[in-house]
Amino acid sequence: MSLYDLIVSRRTIRQFKRAPVSRPILEKIINAGRLAPSAGNMQPLEFVALDDAETCGRIFPCLRWAGYIAPAGNPKPGQEPAAYIFPIVNLSVREKGYENDVGAAVENMILAAWEEGIGSCWLISVERAKAAEILRIPEGFRIDSVLALGYPAERPLVEDFAGSVKYWKDEQGVLHVPKRRLQDVLHFNRFR
Repeated sequence: MSLYDLIVSRRTIRQFKRAPVSRPILEKIINAGRLAPSAGNMQPLEFVALDDAETCGRIFPCLRWAGYIAPAGNPKPGQEPAAYIFPIVNLSVREKGYENDVGAAVENMILAAWEEGIGSCWLISVERAKAAEILRIPEGFRIDSVLALGYPAERPLVEDFAGSVKYWKDEQGVLHVPKRRLQDVLHFNRFR
């Protein structure tokens, strides 16, 4: 599959199969994040990968899923993520303005995961203090977000934007995600 096809086919996944994600694949995904562009090449990010079922179970309650359709968008029992990656910011390297570094790294990791058939959900709503305690994150480092990972147990569909960005589930439990059309967001040579 081409990179463009990966980008176009990728959807956020919130229901996962109960299959582990191997450490070599987690390392490959994190390596893709590590090599992402970084403002000034400062590289303020480090990564904590979780693949231990007990620790993953302790982290799960620290996360907020699918705000528009909660709790229907939360992973069902037995369909929780098999792994997580936490981008951790070293505040002694960059205290402010690290969000672009995180965005580039996470997008690289999302695409590297999808290439392996692994779905992901990038979560920003995280109980950071509780997660930092569980992960033993020291002072001077900050959890930015978390990337939940696992083999998909659902297949969300893209719908044309029709006035609302709110996603929904139909009677069969299929998630529908509105996206703005290319012709509504693309401008050549000037804005409108």
